[in-house]
Amino acid sequence: MFNVILYQPEIPPNTGNIIRLCANSGCRLHLIEPLGFDLDRRSVQRAGLDYAELTVVRRHADLRSCLAALGAPRLFAVETGGARAYSDVRFAGGDALLFGSETRGLPPQVLQGLPRDHWVHIPMQPGNRSLNLSNAVAVVVYEAWRQNGYGRQITPVPAGPALGAGPAPAAR
Repeated sequence: MFNVILYQPEIPPNTGNIIRLCANSGCRLHLIEPLGFDLDRRSVQRAGLDYAELTVVRRHADLRSCLAALGAPRLFAVETGGARAYSDVRFAGGDALLFGSETRGLPPQVLQGLPRDHWVHIPMQPGNRSLNLSNAVAVVVYEAWRQNGYGRQITPVPAGPALGAGPAPAAR
């Protein structure tokens, strides 16, 4: 399936909701430290930590070690300044979807390590800043999952170099 990576998440209920989303969609969740909360906090548990038993949730010291552990997946950064809409990407099994923290987004050095066409955005009305993190993850995960038949036929993409695994597959 897909790997959801949260870069230094700060708000416990968002992470709890994303844990629940990953459990229900078959995704694996990766949390890049430092986290803005303790995973044992009641608010995370109330929002979905009990679902952690139904999905893979891993903590990583940094993004590089996360990507190495995943075998250098094709990585897409979801950011308001993305070059193309998330729905224009042809997602494949094993892809990693990277989301920044709620207040800071993704740092420039992370984005600069990716090909510009791997920066994707979620279209919004002009003048709006961003969606709630858990809503943004849900929108992109469900599109990726839909494109792949809701898990009936996920086609893995061969691993590429860390922080940018080459161009997206051609649209079908």
